[in-house]
Amino acid sequence: MRLGVNIDHVATVRQARGGVEPDPFEAARVVAASGAHGITVHIRMDRRHIQESDIARIRQAELLPLNIEMAATEEMQAIATRYRPHKVTLVPEQPGEITTLGGLDCFRAPDAIRRFAALGTEFGMDVAVFIDPDAKQIEQAAGLGIQEIEIHTGEFAKNWPDAQRELAGIAHAARTAAALGMRVAAGHGLTVRNVVPILGIQAIEELNIGHHIISRAIFRGLEAAIREMLETIERAAFGGSRAKE
Repeated sequence: MRLGVNIDHVATVRQARGGVEPDPFEAARVVAASGAHGITVHIRMDRRHIQESDIARIRQAELLPLNIEMAATEEMQAIATRYRPHKVTLVPEQPGEITTLGGLDCFRAPDAIRRFAALGTEFGMDVAVFIDPDAKQIEQAAGLGIQEIEIHTGEFAKNWPDAQRELAGIAHAARTAAALGMRVAAGHGLTVRNVVPILGIQAIEELNIGHHIISRAIFRGLEAAIREMLETIERAAFGGSRAKE
């Protein structure tokens, strides 16, 4: 199980004052030093947190595999082409939303998704879609050339600990994607308190977690917060909670 750490909210704090600190690049260096497996950033169309200059510095440093979340637009396609990260994850964006509210609807803009898939093939980038645990959406994504999904776990997190129905839906979605030959990641709202059942879904290979880790970092420090999550993942793995399916 790989852990990608989303550092957007380090940039959120910086943008609140319009200055230069805290620096997302320094956060990326801590992520790399703490034993995580990847760095995730979301460059939004309104540039509310991560800036293109942040991406340039992180990409140039080659600290860890870089995953850039972005909308499926021509502007973002140009950014992906310019920086060629290890992975691009296509996400929906709504004006004024506080956070991403759900998965990408792969039926609404199939041509844009297909173009990103082709771009990934051309430049050797993984291209994933952030998607609700919906088999029809997953099958549509596969048909458009997408080889990886990230399952939106927001409803599971919102209803935790009474989220057995949501957990079953995530497990079914993960199995559906794996049967189609797709890699499977998951994220949104995951914490050290609710992540263990997700770790029990064998088809899920990667978690992307940001808000909880940055929140914990306020009190514990960033490296300690990352190590806390890694230790939670390791305990679950050695405890046999990754169930056979």
